[in-house]
Amino acid sequence: MFDEQLSSIPPANGEHVQAIETLAEEKVQTVIVNDRAEDSFPEIVGCSFCLKGVLEQAKRVARTDATVLILGETGTGKELVAKAIHRLSVRREEAFVRANCASIPPGLIESELFGHEKGAFTGAVGREIGRFELANRGTLFLDEVGDIPLEFQPKFLHVLQEQEFERLGSPRTLRVNFRLVTATNRDLCSMVESHQFRSDLYYRLNVFPVELPALRDRPEDIPLLTRHFAQKYAQRMDKKIESIRRTDLNALVCYPWPGNVRELQNVVERSVILSSDRVLQLAPIKRAQNSTPHEPVTLAGAERSHILQALRHTNWVVGGLHGAAALLGLKRTTLVEKMRRLGISRRREPQGSCQIIEAPSS
Repeated sequence: MFDEQLSSIPPANGEHVQAIETLAEEKVQTVIVNDRAEDSFPEIVGCSFCLKGVLEQAKRVARTDATVLILGETGTGKELVAKAIHRLSVRREEAFVRANCASIPPGLIESELFGHEKGAFTGAVGREIGRFELANRGTLFLDEVGDIPLEFQPKFLHVLQEQEFERLGSPRTLRVNFRLVTATNRDLCSMVESHQFRSDLYYRLNVFPVELPALRDRPEDIPLLTRHFAQKYAQRMDKKIESIRRTDLNALVCYPWPGNVRELQNVVERSVILSSDRVLQLAPIKRAQNSTPHEPVTLAGAERSHILQALRHTNWVVGGLHGAAALLGLKRTTLVEKMRRLGISRRREPQGSCQIIEAPSS
């Protein structure tokens, strides 16, 4: 019942919800069998074009040993993607070692990563193996890498370049071979410009960037995520949730979600707690005082955003077998007309003013 309701959302008054139904109707209906974005990413729920494009990039880089920098706002699922990259890599049988740089005090980060010998400093009562050593032959995931203290960054860079280090208090040099995946919600480019982050370290980390979309940029995934979390918490609380009110679902779709998927998960969990029957009782949503409101987009705005995502994915190739028109299921002439009507041109993109090109038909 819950599945059927989410796969055929009734018409709503808001243009934003109408846009979602227009752009995602076929996707939502087909996803009822499997609402995961990719079989390779079983923990990630969604069917939106922008999410699938990002996960395809992650899937491709996972097969290599390249350093990956995962970018995205808080709550977008950066650690889930990092774990999936490790699981799909040739190092899958080895350790996945995680460290949150923001949660480690600046004075202890060297000890946490390098490890230390007994007596290396006050309180070092025994040998401790650091994260670099623990991740040897496996994957090291450094979350919130933008919070690494500036004074420690040269030492970190040396380990990445030379693949060797010494534990604190030890003269012995240790060799390591780990795959590095990092993540941050900060703008590292701006930090480099303001001398808060070393440029040489940034370029060492930014080998293959993967930028996760905010939840407000993939609203067609909100019904699927709502169903997923409702069923998850209902099972955990021994409840049976079968449906959600149309007005409540529309409210979830139109809300900008500054906390992204994590915030939606928390709201659904509270809602399941409040629900006393088989209809999900939506809990009040309170916006943090310092969060920036995002206005619901219009139908034209949603369509424009969807077309832009397809164009960026195809590197602005419009026609041909692998062009944006084929990706969107449109005729080339129809897409060109929509681009003209919506004011879409490559010149408007910050990357430059390249011309729109055509891909070969075979």
